[in-house]
Amino acid sequence: MSLHLSAFRDALDGILPSAIATTSASGEVNVSYLSDILYLDESHLALSFQFFNKTRQNILENPYAQVLVLHPGSSEKYRISVQYLRTETHGPLFERMRAKLAGIASHHGMAEVFQLRGADIYRVIAIEKVNSAAQPLPAQPSLMPALRRVQDTLSRCRSGDALISALFPTLAREMGIEHGMVLALDRGSGRLYTLASHGYATSGVGSEVALGDGVIGVCAEVSAPIRINHMLHENAYTRAIRRTAGDAYDLAPEIPLPGLIDPQSQLAVPIAIGGTLKGVLFVESPRNHAFTYEIEDALSIIGLSFGALLMQFHDGGCSEFDADLPEETPPCDCPVSGSALRVRYYSGTATVFLNDDYLIKGVAGAILWKLLREFAANGRTRFSSRELRLDPQLGLPHLSDNLATRLILLKRRLEERDNGIRLTQGGRGQLLLEVLHPLDLIEAGAA
Repeated sequence: MSLHLSAFRDALDGILPSAIATTSASGEVNVSYLSDILYLDESHLALSFQFFNKTRQNILENPYAQVLVLHPGSSEKYRISVQYLRTETHGPLFERMRAKLAGIASHHGMAEVFQLRGADIYRVIAIEKVNSAAQPLPAQPSLMPALRRVQDTLSRCRSGDALISALFPTLAREMGIEHGMVLALDRGSGRLYTLASHGYATSGVGSEVALGDGVIGVCAEVSAPIRINHMLHENAYTRAIRRTAGDAYDLAPEIPLPGLIDPQSQLAVPIAIGGTLKGVLFVESPRNHAFTYEIEDALSIIGLSFGALLMQFHDGGCSEFDADLPEETPPCDCPVSGSALRVRYYSGTATVFLNDDYLIKGVAGAILWKLLREFAANGRTRFSSRELRLDPQLGLPHLSDNLATRLILLKRRLEERDNGIRLTQGGRGQLLLEVLHPLDLIEAGAA
């Protein structure tokens, strides 16, 4: 083959619909559209198998087919002759394709309708450029220098908070990514919570996404990247199926897309350590085809290195969450003034409200309540992360490897609300609580 798949990899995204032509054993031709094509290597493609239709029947009778793809930038057309080899119904490849389809479907409550039955593996026999007069796009610069600069900037951070704060400004500067979030996984609740965001009117720190919900939730559920580069096309497709499905399915209500009101491109990559998911790095854009295969590869590398760097600052690591307090920790004589700040705590869900406005819940809520009770009782303002980790009343997981991210979340939520309560680092392994107003602590039952 004089042409290589990697030369027109972006055409496989389906921004312009791709089609497959098959023939039955008797020679009857069928042409249908494809939902997804995945590049495997220069000699192999994976096509989504979703329905038992004529295409499926033909390919089982006659394994040879032709796939027509169109490049979204140059309008070049490529005809790819392929041979069906096998169908995979489990494993990393299947999960990756399933994740993309499920991520699209979940935005429209169609998880039960729009399901992948298998990943069909095809061998590439020949590639032909159909309209040779079309002008190819100019070569794009390599992302490797930008990736190196991102990695270098992040590696210089000396705390988990600094690392999270540096992530998106660095991505914006080096890779032009203007909108995104980083979320940490809470295995106990099966949800992800937002640690930081960039490019939105509101930060969304503390907002949650359930496993399996949307691009973010599905990425976390299967621990695989999901890249969607043409939301309007994909959304129209799923809405069409939704209309024809009618009442045959118990469809969940649509959930709002996170961040941008009308995103055209979204990409979520796992943040993992040693194969264990820790969170998700999510980016989006109002532009079509904003995230290429190269950007997906680069952000996947950043997600892995970000997780490794963040682990240094977790309470099992060698950084700011390892030390004990000095033997003597006298109370601080920080002056409090003004009207009382009403803090209501619901023990059933560890939910905290400040002056009747929701602040935080879960482990972070339980931590804040402990700190405020200690302050109200004896004026104490200095605490150690080790004592928090060992306090059975806080309900931390056995290994509590996300205590650091919980504290970062709590610190950022307090900064956002600016109600006169602040949490800062007071030395290695130490936390400083600052309270500027008298407290009215109210403990209730389940919220």
